[in-house]
Formats: sequence, C-alpha cells, structure tokens
Amino acid sequence: MAWAEQVANARAHAETKQAPAQRFLEGFTPVIPAPAELSEAFRWSVTRRVTKTATVSLFANRYGVGPELIGRTIELRFDPEDMARVDVYDNGVAAGAAVPFVIGRHVHPAVPQAAPEPAPDVPGVDYLGLVAAAHAEALGEGSISYRSLPGMEAWGAGDDEAAL
Repeated sequence: MAWAEQVANARAHAETKQAPAQRFLEGFTPVIPAPAELSEAFRWSVTRRVTKTATVSLFANRYGVGPELIGRTIELRFDPEDMARVDVYDNGVAAGAAVPFVIGRHVHPAVPQAAPEPAPDVPGVDYLGLVAAAHAEALGEGSISYRSLPGMEAWGAGDDEAAL
C-alpha cells in the first residue's frame, strides 16, 4: 500500500507523462456520500415469494406485507443488524414496509377472562443467605478461619467478607 501511494501512483507514467493519481483526479472532485446514502448502499437485498396469507419469511422471522402482493416475488431490503426496518420493493418500485408478524392469542371480548395473579410482595427466598447462615452455624466459634491467619492481609483477605 505504501509503495503504491508513494512510488507507483506518484511518478510520471511513460506513456501519459502524468502520475496515475494526478490523472485520476484531473477534472474529478471526490464526493463523500451522505450517511443515509452510505447506509442504503450497504443494505442487504433478498427476494421472497409472498404467501397466501400476505407474509414472507426472512431469517426465521415472519413479516406481513400488503395483500396486493400475494403470490408475487418481491425484493426485501434491510440492514442485517436492524431487522425492525425491512423495505419491500415490487419490480424495483417501493411497495411499503414489511411489518413483523406477531401471532397473538385471540379471545372474544364477551368471554370473561380470569384476573391475572397478583405479584408477590416479598422478593423471594434468599437462598445464598440461608446457605451462609447454615455454614456459619455448622462451623461454630471453634473453627479455623483463614482470614485470621497472620500475613493473609497481604493477599487481600483481611476482614473483607468478599475475600472468601
């Protein structure tokens, strides 16, 4: 890369009597694209056939499209890192956006529904606290504590409970 920039593209060519870099930039001003154009250039594109239910499958996800596209082969353009926005194109013409298809539970409004269970007021059982208490009770007062050994402060044990 360094040789190409410093030598090959900087010295005059025998035929044109111009440096390749100079000849390339002659009458040309490089334009930096807008961020929106740049992100559009790197979007992925796939073709899918629309099912009878106006849906398409894309990477194990279902998306709903317009019913006018049923049976047609369409193009889906998307960013693979953001599958929330999937644009639909029919023969190169924008045809809207594909909407993530969510299958929900349908219940008729006239059917009485059971009230959801209330959340418990207590946070639950402190299992690790119970284990630590049982361990301390089993050891009693006559047990050996590595924290109390001389020189263990240098290892960061000291009186810190986290050092266990």
